Amino acid sequence: MRIKIEEFAMKLAETASSRSEDPYKKVGCVILDQEKRILSMGYNGVKPNQIVPIHFWNDRDQRRIYMIHAETNALSCISRYQNPFLIASTLMPCSNCAINISSYGIKKVLYKEDYEKDMLAKKIFKFYNIELIKI
Repeated sequence: MRIKIEEFAMKLAETASSRSEDPYKKVGCVILDQEKRILSMGYNGVKPNQIVPIHFWNDRDQRRIYMIHAETNALSCISRYQNPFLIASTLMPCSNCAINISSYGIKKVLYKEDYEKDMLAKKIFKFYNIELIKI
């Protein structure tokens, strides 16, 4: 039996998360269009080729301010004209990512785990009439 597109998207997001260097929270996401084609994938981390001190990863709260979120990485690789429809993320997007997701016209957000440090995304997605589904 074929898996549902939502489950397929989440499996892709989980695979993308394995590229993250973050030892505390590996986050991945995938963006699909209305026809269920993959537009982009992303994972959390620092910018490409960024050299960080060896102790950088030791302090989770300190390094969080420098992390580029998986959603931001994925959104940076697409345009609004590609008609992104769905984003699946292993972690519920933060409020900043929720606003960016909203600006792309995405209609559905799937996530696996709540982001306890920033729950405003739920309110933002509701305001913009974006379907938010925890899988």
